[in-house]
Amino acid sequence: MPEFVPMPKLGFDMAEGRLVRKVVQEGQPIKKGEILAEVETDKATVEVEAYTTGTVVAWLVDENQFVPIGTNMVVIAAPGEQVDVDSIKSQIPKSQNPKAELQTSNIQRPTSNVQLQTSNLLKISPIARRMSDELKIDPRLITGTGPEGRITKKDVEAFTKSGGAAKAASAPSPVATAVAVTAEDRIVPLTKLRQAIARRMVESKTSIPHFYVTTEVDMGAVIDLRKQLNGLVSEAEKISVNDFVLKAAALTLRDYPYLNASFNGNSVIQRGHVNMGIAVAVNGGLLTVVVKDCDVKSVKIIATEAKAMAARARDGKVKPEDVEGSTFTVSNLGMFEVDSFTAIINPPEAAILAVGAAKEVAVVKDGSLTTGWRMKATVSADHRMTDGAEAAQFMQAFKKKLEEPLRLLI
Repeated sequence: MPEFVPMPKLGFDMAEGRLVRKVVQEGQPIKKGEILAEVETDKATVEVEAYTTGTVVAWLVDENQFVPIGTNMVVIAAPGEQVDVDSIKSQIPKSQNPKAELQTSNIQRPTSNVQLQTSNLLKISPIARRMSDELKIDPRLITGTGPEGRITKKDVEAFTKSGGAAKAASAPSPVATAVAVTAEDRIVPLTKLRQAIARRMVESKTSIPHFYVTTEVDMGAVIDLRKQLNGLVSEAEKISVNDFVLKAAALTLRDYPYLNASFNGNSVIQRGHVNMGIAVAVNGGLLTVVVKDCDVKSVKIIATEAKAMAARARDGKVKPEDVEGSTFTVSNLGMFEVDSFTAIINPPEAAILAVGAAKEVAVVKDGSLTTGWRMKATVSADHRMTDGAEAAQFMQAFKKKLEEPLRLLI
C-alpha cells in the first residue's frame, strides 16, 4: 500500500498550513526519516520527514498552496510498488486544487491613501534572515532563488562567497541628513506567527481567569553545582540555569497535577506526561519547543534536547515533534537581565512559569549582611483549575528543589 503524508497538525488550534518547498521531487527515492518537504504553519517553517522508505510518485499539493491539516500532500510508494497515480489524483476534492494561489486574504488592506503593495514585501526564510542579520547584510541586496524569489540560506551563502558582504560593509556611509518628522505611517501585515500569537493571547487573557504567585529562590547551590558539572562535559553539553529550572518544575508538577492539566468544560484533564514547553524568541515572535517527559530525564539530556530544539526554532527548521504536546510552559527572560515578570498562559495549559535573572545581590543571612545569588519566579495559573494556596505550595516545593539541587540528579 502506498504511504500518504498529510499536512501535520502543530498545536491544538492549527487549522491549515502552506507547502513552502518540495525537497524531494516526483520520481525521486527517499529514505525513512529524510526531509520530504518544508511547510509553513502558524508557528514556524517546519521540516516534514518521510514516514517510510520508497519513491515519491505524486505530489497532491503545489508549492505555496494552503491546505487544511490532515490533507494528503504526497504519495510515497514502496520499492517496486506500482501505484495508479491518475486514480489517486482524480479523487482529490475540487477545494484542494493544486493550482491555488498564495493566499493573502488574511492581510488587512489600508483604508487611507497609503498603498500596500504585497509584491514589494521581502520574501526571506527565517534562517536567511538570521544569517543576514549576523553578517550585517541588507537582505534587499541579495537575489532570491527560492519560490517567488524567496531568499534562502544558499542565496546568503552565495552572496557572501561572491564578495557581496565585503562590498556592502566597505561601501561609504551616506551623509547624515535631518530626520524627517512628517514621514508617512507604514502598514505592516502580520506574519502567520504574529497572527497566531495575537489570536491565542487574546483568547487566553479574555477566557482564562489568571492569578499570579511570586517567590524568590536562593540560587547559590545551583550556580555552584552547574559550574562543577560543566567542568566535566564538552562545550556542546554544557548545562544552563534554565535546565535546572525545567527539571525542578517538572518534578514538582508530579505532586501538583492540577497545574499540569487542561480545562475541559465540566472536568479537568490531568496530563499523564510532564512535557515542558520552553518559550524561544524567534524572528517575529515566540515559539514554544517541548521537552517530552521532562520529569524522568536527566538534567544533561534536558540541556541537550532543549539546546538542539531552540537552535532549530531560531533557524526556522523545527520538526513537528519539537513543538507538539506541551503540558506546562517555562518562559525565561533572565538572559535579558529581567528581574521578574508575569507571563500569559499558553492554552490549553493550566499554568506558565515566568523566570527572571539569577543575580548576585545583597542579602541578610543569620543577621548579617552578605551577598547571595537570587532569582525571582512567578507562576501564572488558571483559577478555574487551581487556587492561590495550591499555587503557593507548588512554588514552595519548586523553590526547595532548586535550593537543594543535588536532589535533581538522583
